[in-house]
Amino acid sequence: MAAREAVVTVRLVRSFEHRNFKPVVFHIVSLDQTVQDFVQLVRDDIATRPGLPPPFKTFAYDTMKIIHQAHGAKTNELVMSLEDDENLILQDNQTLRAAGVANETEVAFFRREDYSVYKANPQIAW
Repeated sequence: MAAREAVVTVRLVRSFEHRNFKPVVFHIVSLDQTVQDFVQLVRDDIATRPGLPPPFKTFAYDTMKIIHQAHGAKTNELVMSLEDDENLILQDNQTLRAAGVANETEVAFFRREDYSVYKANPQIAW
């Protein structure tokens, strides 16, 4: 695999409170594309991906955040860490590489409004 391409796992997060998420693996992801282009690629892919439950296909995802890098420490949070948003939330105008995405990176894809509500009061609904 070339250094410009990577395997990236995208965790589709529908609900933080209910820990409702589904991981989807993307192979041969160009690290030189912008975050905005990658977000669109993921949206287009999940809309038609077989085996993915319909609620995940139509959810209004709008934000990506790095959860885990290969060979790095993982968070104790089951969905994703609530810390270091300034460095880990991907900005649309950056390339994936500039945003810190590398081979075998795992990113969360979620609705920013839901994340803000959950971060203000991180309660689990079971």
